[in-house]
Amino acid sequence: MNKGYFFTGFPGFICNQLIREILKQNDCNGTVYVLVLPSMLDKANIERLAIISELGLSEDSFKLVEGDITIQGILHGTEEQAELRKKVTHVFHLAAIYDLAVPRDIAYKVNVSGTNHVNEWVKTLVHLERYIYFSTAYVVGEREGTLFETELIRPDHFKNHYEETKFEAEVLVNSLKNQLPITIIRPGIVKGHSNTGETIKFDGPYFIMNFLERLKFLPIIPKLGKGEAIVNLVPIDYIIRATTYLSFLDKAAGKTYHLTDPSPYRASEIYEVMMQELLGKEPKGMIPITLGKWFLSIKPIRKYLGVEKEALDYFTWMGEFDCSQAVEDLKESGIRCPDFKEGIKPMATFYLQQKNNPKYQINIL
Repeated sequence: MNKGYFFTGFPGFICNQLIREILKQNDCNGTVYVLVLPSMLDKANIERLAIISELGLSEDSFKLVEGDITIQGILHGTEEQAELRKKVTHVFHLAAIYDLAVPRDIAYKVNVSGTNHVNEWVKTLVHLERYIYFSTAYVVGEREGTLFETELIRPDHFKNHYEETKFEAEVLVNSLKNQLPITIIRPGIVKGHSNTGETIKFDGPYFIMNFLERLKFLPIIPKLGKGEAIVNLVPIDYIIRATTYLSFLDKAAGKTYHLTDPSPYRASEIYEVMMQELLGKEPKGMIPITLGKWFLSIKPIRKYLGVEKEALDYFTWMGEFDCSQAVEDLKESGIRCPDFKEGIKPMATFYLQQKNNPKYQINIL
């Protein structure tokens, strides 16, 4: 039986890169189905045609399916339902609101209710071989210490509504592991490609680059806090390659994986490396994180600096991800997480090339 790959989150960057890798690793066999919001159909078709051209696919091997995960049944029409029910073998659920500053009602509608709708739809598939759900390592909220892939423990508090709703969504998916062949992927903080630096938007670690770029005119640029927290950054190419491999690995069914850096750096080290690469300077002095948060609570300041105030919470959070299960199951593939310092030059180069391009800068509220 030919494979049928169904994706939510298209034409998002992670999703379109994952589609490319899956097709390449499977000799471009099978049919791709992507769920697309009506408002995104034109953009989705441009990306679809690009993938078809790059990989030499036939037109009918890559199909757009109009729908929305926030509605029950997820499909807008019923004509595709019979085909999808019989032909889809692998479901990749990536659609989510990823913004750290997202209001709770919006995050809940997409991340929790949307995932519940996808879960219910997946149950109707006749030939399902694997359901791959993209969570986040930060479902741990404000729990600290060593955090394991085998745990799904509700923390007392979350740093933001993104973390909270992704936790709630993972609970829903995890509850189906006895019924369905499920693999849960928990990435760390995703950055651009380790070789090209390419990314889709300047959030996460790029907030540090925005901060440094906006303040480069100063004779002295201080550190933000002591920077003792570990910040787990992972390049998109590692996420894509590891997810593709694990999605077709028999023993990965029923498991959850931290796709995180097994040897991450502290916030202070990342800050120093970025400053040296971007500005050729070293930080002098220190601004307490509490003062930094106060400054970022003032809207004109955070908009000028290009930094969401919620991002500073990750400079003081003292958690560390154990990813031994992922490392073990990826061992035979030869896939490993590149060292952050290996990719800093292309990361900085891409940022400097695109820093003034509004396409990459997110809207700071």
